[in-house]
Amino acid sequence: MTFMELAKFRQSNRKYKETPVEREKIERCLEAARIAPSACNSQPWYFIVIDDPLLRKRVASETFGVILNFNHFTLTAPVMIVVVTEPSNLTARVGGAIKNRPYNLIDIGIAAEHFCLQAAEEGLGTCMLGWFNEKPLNKLLNISEGKKIDMVITMGYPLDKQREKTRKKLDEIRHYNIDK
Repeated sequence: MTFMELAKFRQSNRKYKETPVEREKIERCLEAARIAPSACNSQPWYFIVIDDPLLRKRVASETFGVILNFNHFTLTAPVMIVVVTEPSNLTARVGGAIKNRPYNLIDIGIAAEHFCLQAAEEGLGTCMLGWFNEKPLNKLLNISEGKKIDMVITMGYPLDKQREKTRKKLDEIRHYNIDK
């Protein structure tokens, strides 16, 4: 698959087969995330792989609530990846403070997309979630002080069919040299 084919193929999957995901495939996805670039090479991430069925159900139940319960699909994902943000190194923290840029969040986004693109190449589906109950997850997963869960990724063999992507046209999102 070319990169453009892979980019077009990768989508957010919300239906999964019950088939377990092989650890070798998970490891390749984690390796893809590990080699992602980061500000000042700070690598401010840590990944907790949840594939134990009982723990996975508890983690999944923290991605929805009584009022907003749109993430029930997480209960069907055979694997969940909890992305923990660690403090950046001093250089990246100082640069981020001076420029008022959350470099660690930018870095997490890059690493997460590396993970998801590798998953797509492996024939796996993923969905990145920013909606979850962080405090209960911190307690459940024993996340230490100074670290923060910024994303949860579901993963499994997709049941959803490939969808046509609805995106803005290139002319709507691009300008050369100056903003019009």
